[in-house]
Amino acid sequence: MARALRWIGWILLGALALVAIALAGFRLLAHARESVPREALMPPAARLVRAGDVEMLVQEAGPSTGRVVVLVHGTGAWSETWRATIDALAGAGYRAVAVDLPPFGLSDRPPAESYSTTDQAKRIAAALDTLGAGDVVLVGHSFGARATVESVLIAPSRVRALVLVDPALGLDESAAPPSAPVAWLLRNRTARETIVAALATNPSMTRWILEQFTARHEVLTDQRIAVYQRPVRMKGSTEAIGAWLEDFLMPGDDPASARPAAYTTLGIPTLLIWGELDSVTPIEQGRRIVKLMPSCRLEVLQRVGHIPQIEDPAAFNRALLDFLATLGK
Repeated sequence: MARALRWIGWILLGALALVAIALAGFRLLAHARESVPREALMPPAARLVRAGDVEMLVQEAGPSTGRVVVLVHGTGAWSETWRATIDALAGAGYRAVAVDLPPFGLSDRPPAESYSTTDQAKRIAAALDTLGAGDVVLVGHSFGARATVESVLIAPSRVRALVLVDPALGLDESAAPPSAPVAWLLRNRTARETIVAALATNPSMTRWILEQFTARHEVLTDQRIAVYQRPVRMKGSTEAIGAWLEDFLMPGDDPASARPAAYTTLGIPTLLIWGELDSVTPIEQGRRIVKLMPSCRLEVLQRVGHIPQIEDPAAFNRALLDFLATLGK
């Protein structure tokens, strides 16, 4: 019996060693993969603008005299994932401005690794200052909606209207803090970067991750997958996303956008666009937000999940443009 137990122990130890070697391999592969200069990854019309403590990548289209519509992406996305909406807005006479909210996309990563909702909102507001944009319409998707709402609360006078797309706002969430082992993993740079390298920045996982957020998997073409994969080839992507993950799961700030009372003060026209089949932020959350906001309506897009702008871009763009038409010029 003792000999059998020793053999079992050696087998388990060997299995753990193999897992550790495999995870270390993911980290080494990420380091080798993240070697492309930003300039080689930037779309032709993109440029960098000062946004507080970072240089933020923006993509613009449409007439300079058109109403500015700012597009803020969600987790793992970047400005280019809004391409169909950018083109639709520009074609309708609006000035579309899609931003890369760090650590995603090709913007600078903040030197202090600060990714709180408040810090991200200040970057959006600072980018608008640099662009000289006022009376704008802000469009925020998923986790990006948190910073979008927070930026409205910081500078309400510059925002004409608000569009929230399947927003993950975390209103009064009472979820328990991470367990001690999870908290250790998040605070330990080596451990969290290994996890990120195995999942978030691992190109073989991109399709599977997007499938967890979408209902129409047929839209996940090789071309679209490549768009999502492109920016994580920039140096330092795994480190930056690891730092963001710690801030996201263990936030240190208490933003107003996380408190329901703040929404009752937002009197600007607001549209909620929600995917009927969203399992990440269920539609019941949208119905709650509508009750809080005095000038808000909810539009549900059928047979789509958490990312309606790529799952059914025609329906999404139609809903957005119809709402913008109600605002006048």
